[in-house]
Amino acid sequence: MSGRTRVTVVGGGLAGVAAALRCAEEGLAVTLLESRARLGGVAGSFTRGELAVDTGQHVFLRCCTAYRDLVVRIGAADMIMLQERLDIPVLAPGAAPARLRRTPLSLLPAPLHLGGALLRYRHLSVAERLRLVRAALALGAVDRTDPATDGRSFGDWLADHGQSRRAVDALWDLVGIATLNARAGDASLALAATVFQLGLLTDAAAGDIGWATAPLGAIHDDAARRALAAAGVEVRRSAKARALVQDGARPGGRWRVPVGTTDGEEELVTDRIVCAVPPGPAERLLPTGALPLPGGWADRLGSTPIVNVHVVYDRRVLGPEIDTGFAAGVDTPVQWVFDRTGQSGAAAVYGPRAQYLAVSLSAADDLVGMPAAALRERFLPALEALLPAARDAVVLDSFVTREPHATFRGAPGQASLRPGPRTALPGLYVAGAWTDTGWPATMEGAVRSGVAAADALLADRAAVPAEVAA
Repeated sequence: MSGRTRVTVVGGGLAGVAAALRCAEEGLAVTLLESRARLGGVAGSFTRGELAVDTGQHVFLRCCTAYRDLVVRIGAADMIMLQERLDIPVLAPGAAPARLRRTPLSLLPAPLHLGGALLRYRHLSVAERLRLVRAALALGAVDRTDPATDGRSFGDWLADHGQSRRAVDALWDLVGIATLNARAGDASLALAATVFQLGLLTDAAAGDIGWATAPLGAIHDDAARRALAAAGVEVRRSAKARALVQDGARPGGRWRVPVGTTDGEEELVTDRIVCAVPPGPAERLLPTGALPLPGGWADRLGSTPIVNVHVVYDRRVLGPEIDTGFAAGVDTPVQWVFDRTGQSGAAAVYGPRAQYLAVSLSAADDLVGMPAAALRERFLPALEALLPAARDAVVLDSFVTREPHATFRGAPGQASLRPGPRTALPGLYVAGAWTDTGWPATMEGAVRSGVAAADALLADRAAVPAEVAA
């Protein structure tokens, strides 16, 4: 092992897993440090008694090619599924469900594949639907790489393109809040344009929705650890990096990493480091001057919470027309609701007729500090208003999960606070969905960042003469 380049990846979320796997596959000696007892970061699972609970309701799109490739590489392809074509049931109290469903690929190319669904979208007036189509076509022409685009809010752009408050609430935010973790008025136009262009307006199949059919921990922790071990990665959980210390004078190593473990303190000596942790921990760990950002950059980038309200009923309350396993809501505090019955093992815990739903609430700044009892008082009646069968059902269990810092805040100006994978210090790289991936804070962005950091590391290593590297 002494002749192999030693790489330490700090952080076992999707970015760290992707970086570690890529480096190991190229023959480097990789150690992955994760401060938690599990891998997966915010896209993981825990158990509540015998119930498997995901930390958040994560979906992906067909265009999320880096994430889908990672799932295949870790041997978990049988734990995800992908729609044959985009289909989103949209519920409103007292109304029949609407469907946002694209046409088959053989009929209409993008962006016309959504025209019929938008023109039939009953939650908007006919005039609003027509203006919606015109705005969608205009959004497809926005230059998302222009700094001026990033400096503008999506809400302002929508207003300038004839979008009413109703259209924002019933359509644009229905997609945008879930993907950007921000409402249109708070979101960067560049990030919004990325989501809509890549997911809905360029390739007709790109927006088809995928999700896990097993607990996320089975994919991002269990399967990931097996794949990392098979690639030769030393995975060390419950191991917290205290600092990243440049030490060029130390024989055989350029960096020292003090690590706190359940057994005490120790120190790793390594040639390269990929720091794949969230912005706040990254700013604390990275040496001064490593990134071309002002002090306090992590606070300026900010974070946004996600809250989930979990409810188990004694019977099925999602109607048979909701055959997708999820639905969006309008005219209700319920943003998205997911059927988690199969993935969670709820039938074994609560009985074969029980149904376990999770209400996912993004951009939840006003909810994250609310007591669980108050959240139940708000969302249980809201579910009954959306799902008539819930009114006669018995609630067997309910609880709340929160991710106070689920994603970075995708506000106007965010691009200037998102660095690329290289730092100013040789041998030190950064990864994470918050880095400059061109994507919002998604699983896809996280995986892309890890691959980008590993590729930068490998390219720099290849550029060093062999006698210097030795």
